[in-house]
Amino acid sequence: MDWLGTPPLAFLLFTLPFMGFAAFMTGQAVAMGWKPARLAALYALLLTLADRFLAFALFGGELLSASGLGIAYLALGGIALASWRLTHVARMIGQYPWLYERDGAWRYRSRG
Repeated sequence: MDWLGTPPLAFLLFTLPFMGFAAFMTGQAVAMGWKPARLAALYALLLTLADRFLAFALFGGELLSASGLGIAYLALGGIALASWRLTHVARMIGQYPWLYERDGAWRYRSRG
């Protein structure tokens, strides 16, 4: 609990599934609107702050744990950015099939 700032079970059963799902959907929404990845990272920071408050209010975690904020942001930010990238690649290929083709799950390349 020292470096997470919350009980480990709360992190595994609340932060990762529930807030992780919110981060995944946030990344998708940002990419669907053709917005830059830095906006997904900013929204992930806001989700992290909400997560820390809920962990404090519901599970008795530390509200201002710097390491807990950092770990939660790495997890939620990573999920949001991965979701943004996967959705962005799918949108580029779907929107411009004559220009781009898939080059793996994370990349696309120019045709020709």
